Amino acid sequence: MATPPTAAKFAALLRAEGVTVVEVGNWETHNRNSKGAWGPVNGVMIHHTVTKGTADTVQIVRDGYASLPGPLCHGMIAKDGRVHLVGYGRANHAGLGDPDVLTAVIAEKKPPADNEATVDGNARFYGFECENLGDNKDPWPAAQIEAIVRVSAALCRYHGWGARSVIRHLDWQPGKIDPRGPGMDWDDVLAAIAKRLGSKPPSTPAPTPTKPTVDLSKLIAAAKSNPKASGQPVTYSGVKTVEAALVDEGLLAKAYSDGHYGSTTVTAYAKWQKKCGYTGTAADGIPGSASLKKLAERHGFTVVA
Repeated sequence: MATPPTAAKFAALLRAEGVTVVEVGNWETHNRNSKGAWGPVNGVMIHHTVTKGTADTVQIVRDGYASLPGPLCHGMIAKDGRVHLVGYGRANHAGLGDPDVLTAVIAEKKPPADNEATVDGNARFYGFECENLGDNKDPWPAAQIEAIVRVSAALCRYHGWGARSVIRHLDWQPGKIDPRGPGMDWDDVLAAIAKRLGSKPPSTPAPTPTKPTVDLSKLIAAAKSNPKASGQPVTYSGVKTVEAALVDEGLLAKAYSDGHYGSTTVTAYAKWQKKCGYTGTAADGIPGSASLKKLAERHGFTVVA
């Protein structure tokens, strides 16, 4: 067992391993310590969120639910590889688990099949939630997998643990299935963690994921184009960025995220404008500066006016 580092040291460890860290609010003191122990710790546990949209996911794992108050983890690993720190201390992420699995983690052996839930995992594990629908269809991007490897290696390196100190929620608690989906091969993840632990931490951070840029004037031109009159719609790459955000908001079917700002996208954007509080002609589906910037803030792109 090991004593967790300070919150500041925790964030520094992740950055030293090349992780892009986003500090959310009062994460250093946001915890459930009043409800039980936090530490000594034995390992790292990886979960998936069953959510979509980075901004909404961060809010959920930070605040939790009425029946399960937050924080629901220490860090949320987004699809772009950024790690959003939402709490530090005891977090509602692991719940009760199998003591035989804990014994295996301590011995750094492959965990046995879990068949009981009697040990408080919230006291024993760091927890990282990962943005994924959990439907076994939602893919795991390479950047997200790499971030899982790096946060795990950072903590294992600090405590002197091996890769077998990192487990999945499904290893710990009967009935859990996370994490799973295309691109999530746990044996490959463990092998990558072990490989990183066999080398020194990087001297420079991993490249920060580049934010897409959307030019408002070009987007408006695409939205107002009339292919029936001109024969061809106005095309602009930023349309797909906006459509992807509308899909994440649940306002546009993924099949219509095709880069063409047609009537379906107009309708979807109008719903977004209404969600922002606009009515009448201000919610006509043609992007405006304020509504687009609000969408950009929630979904990680930049607006050029």
